[in-house]
Amino acid sequence: MASKTRSASDAAEKKLSLRTKWAIGGFLAGGTIAGLLGAGSSALAVYFARRVITPAARHEDQEVLAVIRGDDGPQVILAATPDSIIDGTYSLFFSGGTGHARIGRIVSYSPAEQTVLREVEEVYSGNLSEARRAWWSGATYPDPAAMGLAAENVDIEVDGGKAPAWLIRAEASAPAAVWGIMVHGRGATRLEGLRAVPVARELGLDSLVISYRNDGLAPSALDGRYGLGSTEWRDVEAAIDYALENGAREIVLFGWSMGGAISLQTADLSKHRLAIRAMVLDAPVINWVNVMAHHAEMNRIPYNVGRYGQMMLTHPLGRRLTGLAAPVDLKAMDWEARAVELRTPTLLIHSVDDDYVPFGPSASLAEKNPEMVTFEPFDGARHTKEWNVDPERWERLVRSWLRRQLAPRNNPGQGGPAGHGTGSGPVG
Repeated sequence: MASKTRSASDAAEKKLSLRTKWAIGGFLAGGTIAGLLGAGSSALAVYFARRVITPAARHEDQEVLAVIRGDDGPQVILAATPDSIIDGTYSLFFSGGTGHARIGRIVSYSPAEQTVLREVEEVYSGNLSEARRAWWSGATYPDPAAMGLAAENVDIEVDGGKAPAWLIRAEASAPAAVWGIMVHGRGATRLEGLRAVPVARELGLDSLVISYRNDGLAPSALDGRYGLGSTEWRDVEAAIDYALENGAREIVLFGWSMGGAISLQTADLSKHRLAIRAMVLDAPVINWVNVMAHHAEMNRIPYNVGRYGQMMLTHPLGRRLTGLAAPVDLKAMDWEARAVELRTPTLLIHSVDDDYVPFGPSASLAEKNPEMVTFEPFDGARHTKEWNVDPERWERLVRSWLRRQLAPRNNPGQGGPAGHGTGSGPVG
């Protein structure tokens, strides 16, 4: 039955692709909504909706021009892009992801030639000198060992199988009372969460750096689609199960981008929600409607077509076109509208220059619920790259805020879920 369903879905995909090409062609030619009529508008809306929820391979869209020898080591000449001209520490993944280099500071930038020269701090795998194309990433380390950290490879039981995770202890002697669970973003991997591990360890937290459905490591969802947080939170709940079964009494969730949306859903829906002591969310999706409207505008998709795409995701009939097993409740994930319902202390870190997930909803959530939410804006960083631009400030903010949240509570009867203690965690 599943095979027949996939075959029907594949056939629909092929038909949709043809219609979509004509629709997009008409839109580009017409330049206005008049260029999209009837079936063309519907096809573009379907295409837009499917792009949001369908996992896709990374594209090597960064041109690598040359690797040269500098005074202090190797340097790489790159085509200037919005990512490559921002200072900080990043990664280049090349050769289909089998090659990985950590890229450091900008040595020189030529706007006239549209090139930038940067230091190469480390080549972890592959031959960067032979690379011509790569993709840019904020995940700077390939594994915990590259950071000098010992890690246990553990498997977490999730729907459909086992999800690999790294368990990094604060101290080898005994499990910590509070664990950090790192939840990466859409299209990323667990490498994204490694940046938070040092500050978590400094505060005495064990760290569980997880994978979840559709990320290439964990089992795929049956429909092969993102739930934008509405389904993925169950994998985070499974990670909390694992932590509590292995010595944790409370949890701090760290989430990036869609990982922020997943963390918010976990804090709202999980049976362990009272065990979640705090959340640290970096460039989180607070309001999917806002994000989708932003991307429709960026891609010059007419407003009404973008709204139609949103309706397809939320309406039961839309799943025949989107491939979703069940509609996505975008209203339930609108934390701007639900601000007063958030009762988990939350730190929001978000760049005002984020052009992928706008920072406005993060600022709005903090304004509407100042008792629970702290908003710390960054400047100059692109999406989820706040740590890359200023790691010292990122770690200082997280360390200071979490120390306050993890301080022993004045009222010994406060907090702590039944059966898991009162949660007077470490303060570092």
